[in-house]
Amino acid sequence: MACYDPNWEEGYGDNHSRMLQVKRVLLQAIKEELTPRQRQMLLLYYFERKNTLQIAAELGVHKSTVSRTLHRGMEKIERMMKYCALR
Repeated sequence: MACYDPNWEEGYGDNHSRMLQVKRVLLQAIKEELTPRQRQMLLLYYFERKNTLQIAAELGVHKSTVSRTLHRGMEKIERMMKYCALR
């Protein structure tokens, strides 16, 4: 599992620096840890603000497939964020 900086707590003097680090790790997780399908659905859901029915119709899949894919993608992101936080 990739992590942006193994010494991620060093040099943190304020919340702004910490938020920048979290954003970097999050972007890296999205790019490197998700499958292309997970990435596509998460972008449609969170950035284009589409619901599961809209995504399902657009991609030609069942809404339960969208829901499962979103859930698994978020689990991967959460695991990576926890992993990097512990380092």
